[in-house]
Amino acid sequence: MQRIRDRATQYLFDEWEFLGEKRKKMLAKGWPGIVRGELLERLPIERVRLCFDAKQGRPTKELYTMVGVVVLQQMLDLTDREVVAALAFDARWHYALDIRWESDADKYVCERTVRGYRKRMVELGLDRVIFERLTDRLLAVFEVETGKQRLDSTLIRSNMRHLHRGEIFVGVMRRFLKALRRSQKEEFEKVGKELVERYVKEEAGGCFSCVKPSEVQRTVERMGEDLLWLVERFRGNGVVEKMASYGMLKRVLSEQCEVEGGEGEEKRVRIREPKEVRSDSLQNPSDPDATYDKHKGQGYQVQIMETYGDEEEGSLDLITYVEVERACESDAGALLPAIEETQERGWGPEEVLADGGYGSDENVQKALEKNVEVISPANKGMPLPRGRIGLEEFEFEEETGEVSCCPAGERPIRTGCRPSGVYTANFDREKCLGCELRGRCPVRIGPQSARLKPYTGKKFRLACRRAKEKGPAFREKYRWRAGIEGTMSRYKSQMGAKRLRVRGMGAVCFAVRLKALGMNILRCGQAVSEGLQWRGKPFWSVFGRESSRFCVRTWLSRLVAQIKGKNCFFQPQRV
Repeated sequence: MQRIRDRATQYLFDEWEFLGEKRKKMLAKGWPGIVRGELLERLPIERVRLCFDAKQGRPTKELYTMVGVVVLQQMLDLTDREVVAALAFDARWHYALDIRWESDADKYVCERTVRGYRKRMVELGLDRVIFERLTDRLLAVFEVETGKQRLDSTLIRSNMRHLHRGEIFVGVMRRFLKALRRSQKEEFEKVGKELVERYVKEEAGGCFSCVKPSEVQRTVERMGEDLLWLVERFRGNGVVEKMASYGMLKRVLSEQCEVEGGEGEEKRVRIREPKEVRSDSLQNPSDPDATYDKHKGQGYQVQIMETYGDEEEGSLDLITYVEVERACESDAGALLPAIEETQERGWGPEEVLADGGYGSDENVQKALEKNVEVISPANKGMPLPRGRIGLEEFEFEEETGEVSCCPAGERPIRTGCRPSGVYTANFDREKCLGCELRGRCPVRIGPQSARLKPYTGKKFRLACRRAKEKGPAFREKYRWRAGIEGTMSRYKSQMGAKRLRVRGMGAVCFAVRLKALGMNILRCGQAVSEGLQWRGKPFWSVFGRESSRFCVRTWLSRLVAQIKGKNCFFQPQRV
């Protein structure tokens, strides 16, 4: 027997009668009512219960409650200790999780249990399942229009501190030596005592901070030599090579150092210059997955796409797509996956607002193939000298891509397209000689005619986009992109995503997606409290009506159903 509550269970009496009508309405018209009425029964407990073996023991807590607790923790950005207190005493949590009994078995959970369930959910990768399943439900219930969406990215920092190069060297060697001492004591004893004392002692990291500026380079080189010695000493040792800390040694050596000398020669270590170190190099041994971006910093990059409405005020905007990437990744590669994933779920956009990092010509063309218009500033390319006229000042035939008119209003005498896809345009030589724009125009005057510099289809499309960007229609549409900056600000400040309490790609993905889901829930709760009409039914009474008065007819019908053997009261389910 596993403690899994049947979410279809009905109750004869209203267990929330003690709250009164006003407080029950506050709960029902906020996030607790939405979680209880629409989301709780859709939690993926069928995957969580696979972690338990009936022969070895059942879960100590009801699964809907525990999975819901982990979701609410990320939504409200609470510590494990705060979660324990909230589950024990907060009526909003009891209402949202549908906990009706005043017992420690239902309303008390220890911190260790919370950590255990969260760890299982991270290992199972349930963050994506929970986000998509519950977000899809909110989009359907509130009938959110998803034709218009906007996309942007932000940097998320994990629970690690910034380290300079020397601290990285000391950190990886200390971590390896400690792991070696625990698992391979005989191999550890073969390491020189001087090397162990230099890096294993607690004060090892601080001793390098007192180095004189003139000796910094030599000190770092010595660290590199020690690092190389450890890598070479245990190379070929099958047991040691399988250790994660040894793999980190090799990674730092390849990223930060260049080994000179081959087989049979004395190997020397040259420390790479800072500009030679790749941005995906190790930033902190405590979080090997975190990377670096020169514009944003250290951590992870989160791609977020949300709906928006530009017709009426107070529209409900929900996040439809969340993806975690390395900080060093380019934004250009995030657009198409966001479109494809939302289309597969049935919430694909018709147009997407994004900044210039997403609006490459390749992305725009591939999005059009998926019937999606990308509204983004075009790449400006190399800046032209002051006063020079660019290709965007010309007029083109949209269907053919050929020039139809020059900036002076003259039509070309001949146009064409080569088999290679390069376009050409020739103008009247005499008219170009007398043109007031001569010297600024890209048209070159030859002995027979005036010829525009050949251009490709890509340049033509970019020129057309740049020309449209100068018009009021583009500015009117693109101004709505700024709204996602407010979403990012709230996501990082209110939801606690600016600096997470976890490390590693798996744990970061879990926290990031559930916080995005939590933001959706809070937005829906705020919209309902402000009077938004929605398709779902308020879940403030056991009878699905505003009145909580006892109904004899309902009681009799449920009593008959119980006599006939139907499941009308709480019963554990056999699995």
